[in-house]
Amino acid sequence: MEKLTTQEEDVMLHIWQLGPCYVKEILAHYSEPKPPYTTLASVVKNLERKKYVQTKQQGNIYHYTPLISESEYKSTFMSGMVRNYFENSYKEMVSFFAKDQKISAEDLKDIIEMIEKGKE
Repeated sequence: MEKLTTQEEDVMLHIWQLGPCYVKEILAHYSEPKPPYTTLASVVKNLERKKYVQTKQQGNIYHYTPLISESEYKSTFMSGMVRNYFENSYKEMVSFFAKDQKISAEDLKDIIEMIEKGKE
């Protein structure tokens, strides 16, 4: 799976939220200032080339359907981030954020509770 640019990820977030859609529907989902239609259409074409969306032509417009789920994308790239930046250790990653005060003790307690509930 090829990594997405920030712009491509942003478009995919809209597509995941909308489900099968047209470029004009994606554009309507953006807040102001909206990107130009042609720019957005180019980004969606790149997503098609990278096999993130499937295209179906309907008359003279294209209908796009996601080929990969948001959770699958997150899982793949989070695993890569942990592997590349945290010595393949989720413990190291959490420790990094705790030391950098990006995660609170309360958040850590919530995470521990979620883990323990998952074991039941």
